Amino acid sequence: MFRIKRVDSYLFANFIQLFFATFFICLFIVVMQFLWLHVNDLVGKGLPMDVLLEFFFYSALSSVPLALPLAILLASIMTFGNMGENLELLAMKSAGISLFRIMRSLMVFIALVCVGAFFFSNNVIPFAQKRMWTLMFSIRQKSPELEIPIGEFYSGINGMNIYVRDRDKKTGALKDIMIYDFSEGFENASVTTADSAFIKLTADKMNLQLTMYRGEAFENLKRQQTAGLSGNVPYRRETFAKKEVLIDFDANFSRMDESVMQDQHISKNIVKLTHDVDSSNLLRDSLRNQFAQDMTATKYFGRIYDEDKLPSKEVLERGDIPLQLDVDSLFSTMSQPEMVRVMNQAVSRAQMVSNDVQYNRAVIGEVDDYFTRHNVEWHRKFTLSFACLIFFFIGAPLGAIVRKGGLGMPVVVSVAFFIIYYIIDTTGQKMAREGLWQVWEGMWLSSAVLLPIGIFLTYKAATDSGLFNPDAYKLFWARVKLLLTKK
Repeated sequence: MFRIKRVDSYLFANFIQLFFATFFICLFIVVMQFLWLHVNDLVGKGLPMDVLLEFFFYSALSSVPLALPLAILLASIMTFGNMGENLELLAMKSAGISLFRIMRSLMVFIALVCVGAFFFSNNVIPFAQKRMWTLMFSIRQKSPELEIPIGEFYSGINGMNIYVRDRDKKTGALKDIMIYDFSEGFENASVTTADSAFIKLTADKMNLQLTMYRGEAFENLKRQQTAGLSGNVPYRRETFAKKEVLIDFDANFSRMDESVMQDQHISKNIVKLTHDVDSSNLLRDSLRNQFAQDMTATKYFGRIYDEDKLPSKEVLERGDIPLQLDVDSLFSTMSQPEMVRVMNQAVSRAQMVSNDVQYNRAVIGEVDDYFTRHNVEWHRKFTLSFACLIFFFIGAPLGAIVRKGGLGMPVVVSVAFFIIYYIIDTTGQKMAREGLWQVWEGMWLSSAVLLPIGIFLTYKAATDSGLFNPDAYKLFWARVKLLLTKK
């Protein structure tokens, strides 16, 4: 009967504190790295604080699959490294407690974490990803915050370029302003200059109110050019003391409908992914068979390959139908115009066949990409849980072998292993998405590489092997040299 003993509660208490601390640190680092990649979409938009906090929250939920395995690895190494450095592991082993018995409570906890990670990946991640990317696309469509720089062209308004030479710091007036308006097309551009101008948003934040003083406007009227007189391009010149213009500029934040992400692979759970993977696989196979039959039956040089219409075996044996045709002899008997006509027909038919092949490839490629992305996401639901298990069986024995606690050696070793895992996992996913490997091969590549390492380290830690003892390697090398000198 399983009973919680003092060694279990002691080990679990040490591990859980380090686990939560390292998890939130790793999550913060991963979220900051994600935000840094999308900083250009966030900066300068004048987004409300609640929108930013909502985006940070969903990006944090979406980053859990990266932070959780790293936190387990780091916490495991630190926990067993501290116990090894304080000779607690040595005392437990001297009392007859094996390494697996010491790890028993944490093994149960990690098993529960793996199960929870699967349900989190299956239920929470799709919801968070759908909300986060809907919010991201909404942010990208928002107009940038209006802040016209001095001494350079500003293109934040669609169809316009604005140049301001100076700004009055007291009144906020723009000095020596030039506006190039290309909203009606480059050939119908207009240029406006003014000594000073004030610009502000309207109350509904849907337009810009531009008030200019003492200026001129020039408009190219090529659309009104008289037909046949290519050299005469009319234009209009206007001189004004004050001019007010309304410019379309939607500064409000409008949230997109989440239904646009409904059919994306990142917003589906395991049930929907399984259904869509099977459906797309059947559709892909049926399209391939249909296109192959269509090409061989009607498109291949215009011949009809129908078994019911082929000559019988007896007819072929009698020689009533020639098995081979001398195309060159038939072509040489034609006249010059007939040769040209036949060649043009052949080229046209070959081009038609080529166009059909390209179209069929595009249709099948779209379905194949849909199938691959959904299949990759299906396997990702399981690889997260398995990665947590593997990293525990790498971190715990590695900490027992290294016997170094704190943040020095554990952090270096954890980051090194995680970088290896991330590179292998990214490479496998890329191979799977590009169709170079089977999807299951690419998605489980990192697990297949790290699992033997975890088994090897667990075996070495259980047998008290000096894996990182330099004296052991020196002794081994001395024995090798002794054997070589004897020979």
